[in-house]
Amino acid sequence: MSTNETMFTSTLRSLLLLPIALRAAVAQTACNNSPDLCSRQYNNITHLGAHDSPFVRDSTTHYSTSGNQFYNSTVQLEAGVRLLTAQVHSQNGSLRLCHSSCDLLDAGTLSNWLGEVKGFMDANPNEVVTILLVNSDGASASELAAEYEAAGVDSYSYVPSSASASSTWPTLQSLISSNTRLVNFVAPLDSNAAAPYLLDEFTYVFENAYENSQFSDFSCTPNRPSGLSSGATGGRMALMNHFLYLNQAFGIQSPDVGNITTTNAPGNSTGMLGLQLGQCTREYGTQPAFVLVDFFNVGPAIEAVDALNGVTNPTGRASVSKEVLTESEESDAGVNAAALGYWSVGLIAVTLGYAIC
Repeated sequence: MSTNETMFTSTLRSLLLLPIALRAAVAQTACNNSPDLCSRQYNNITHLGAHDSPFVRDSTTHYSTSGNQFYNSTVQLEAGVRLLTAQVHSQNGSLRLCHSSCDLLDAGTLSNWLGEVKGFMDANPNEVVTILLVNSDGASASELAAEYEAAGVDSYSYVPSSASASSTWPTLQSLISSNTRLVNFVAPLDSNAAAPYLLDEFTYVFENAYENSQFSDFSCTPNRPSGLSSGATGGRMALMNHFLYLNQAFGIQSPDVGNITTTNAPGNSTGMLGLQLGQCTREYGTQPAFVLVDFFNVGPAIEAVDALNGVTNPTGRASVSKEVLTESEESDAGVNAAALGYWSVGLIAVTLGYAIC
């Protein structure tokens, strides 16, 4: 065989094998930690959410009872969380992440936290992330957009083709390919004319009740916005709140860590996340697009979400302890100083009637 014939045969063989190689490459691509999710629409999978993501209960906050998570937002994302919620408050001319009040737990500026999210997205180009901001003091879209721009994360933000609820959302792969991998909801939001990527939550999403203090309180019935039923949600995506509050003296509520091993469990017993996800999927006729939990690592909550999404071999996730994080022994001086500081904050909360929620 001549040299030209050999080269032709080799080229032809390469061309014939190219589709197989491309299919293999696509199969190896993981979207949100799984190749099985790449072709799924954004609204046709369940995104695990960390309730009050930046409010951490660990040594940096002296294990504040205001904390809803044991690990920070970066660790949450690295472990598979794909929805982060946060409360935004106006404080001395700054938009800050504060838990009910900046006197209780202040997690810093909104722009710094958004920069943390951007750091994860920069390092993980195949991940689609959702943010839900509770706009406690009614900041305008332009004020919020300034924080996004300061963090440099606005360029990742997705603008939907419809200004109303729709059953047609892009696939994860489409969002990744266009590098519009950050979906942003805000509640409430008067207008997003100044920043079309900031989406009024209840235009696109409905929620079940969130002020639950016992397992029997869990329900799939739509609670916000008002006037909806499970069979008539106006095309909105379902956000399933699945966490408990502990009712304390003086009407104060705090995250219920005592029952968290049950609340976040993937099983099918009363109060468990796995049971509630199944019930709401049947009631809605489609799986919830989002589920919010406290202390996401316990359970772990991701197992129930993987089961619902049909994900069996997730890739690229960081390993995080499944245990409840407890305060380690400290010196008497350290304990006394921490106790004094947080006793004072607790007294302020009681006096002013704040709920640690």
